[in-house]
Amino acid sequence: MNTKESAVENKICPLEVAVNTISGKWKIPIVWQINEGKKRPSEFLRGIAKVDRRVLNQQLSEMVADGILMKESFHELPPRVEYSLTDLGEKLVKILWQLNDWGKLLIPEDTV
Repeated sequence: MNTKESAVENKICPLEVAVNTISGKWKIPIVWQINEGKKRPSEFLRGIAKVDRRVLNQQLSEMVADGILMKESFHELPPRVEYSLTDLGEKLVKILWQLNDWGKLLIPEDTV
C-alpha cells in the first residue's frame, strides 16, 4: 500500500462523524423532546412511542458521551435524573430545524 492510499483511508470526514453521532433510531426524537422542555427519562418514554427503556438509556448515555446532552443526578428518594442540551446540543437543534425546513421542500404541496 502506498502512502497516498494510507492518507486517504485515515482522513476524518466531519460529515461522517456528525451523521454517526446522531445515528440511532431515537436520538433525534430525544433531542426534539428535550427542546420542548422534557427532561426526565419517564417523560421520554411517554413522548416517544414504542421506545424500550434499555434502548432509551443507551442512546441517552451515548449522547452524554458525545457532548450533546448533560446528565444531572439528584441524590434524593426516589432517585431523579434530568437531561438538558449542552451548547453543542443547542447547535444541533438549529441544524435540525433547517433540516426540517428542507424536508418540507420534499413533500408535494397537495399532501401538506
